[in-house]
Amino acid sequence: MPWQTTRFDLDLSRPLVMGIVNATPDSFSDGGRYDDAKAAIAHAERLVSAGADILDVGGESTRPGAQVVPAEQELSRLVPVLQELLRWQIPISVDTYKPEVMHAVLDLGIDIVNDIWALRQPGALAAVAPHPRCGVCLMHMHRDPQTMQLHPMQGNVVAAVIDFLQERVTALEDVGIASSRLVLDPGIGFGKTVQQNFQLLAGQDQLLSLDLPILAGWSRKSSLGAVLAQAGQTPAADQRQFASVAAALLAVERGAAIVRVHDVKETVDALKVWQAVRDSS
Repeated sequence: MPWQTTRFDLDLSRPLVMGIVNATPDSFSDGGRYDDAKAAIAHAERLVSAGADILDVGGESTRPGAQVVPAEQELSRLVPVLQELLRWQIPISVDTYKPEVMHAVLDLGIDIVNDIWALRQPGALAAVAPHPRCGVCLMHMHRDPQTMQLHPMQGNVVAAVIDFLQERVTALEDVGIASSRLVLDPGIGFGKTVQQNFQLLAGQDQLLSLDLPILAGWSRKSSLGAVLAQAGQTPAADQRQFASVAAALLAVERGAAIVRVHDVKETVDALKVWQAVRDSS
């Protein structure tokens, strides 16, 4: 089935690449590079030229320990960028958990709400429900960005993520949000240990039991840095490109329909090779 979004029904018969546009000064991977509208729009244009199928725009960092940004400030970062991007014929996602931000950007016409809180914030369901076509990405997060890595999850991480996502899907369906609008994200790095993140990747195909598309967000994550570390030195986020592409391919191989990435061209090229192998078998 296609993923229903505000303006587009997205064909998931091949993996889609979601390019990240961080209009923030403090994102873990590229904070401050694109935190004015002109720079963010130019970056988005480069991602589209590189082959991005979707653009995911964020106005607040959700890295571990990140400070909460007032909704007004988040919107001041987002709106000038979105007004331009919405003129392009490409699906636009907004990475936000605040209902007031959701209201504003949905009224602008954005296609997808990508929520790390899985619409658990008071008023979030009510913000999304009146827009009968917008897509929604529900992510699993343990605790909140300020505390999630101080006290990571315990126990069977795959089973816990599946149970959580099933509960959220049911909650949305109960208020009339059709499953055709939903995509699920296991939340790599959000309250999990390095080992748990790789357990989620190894067991990702179990999430397919929920009968909904999976979005995988491994790009430049600290777990990749931990694997790459040598002599106690962890490579910086922008030095994890090859590992990020490898993780994206492994996620697709285990059933991910969408990969959310910083390095669009490299991921698109790798997926072309993956597709060629599938087409030849």
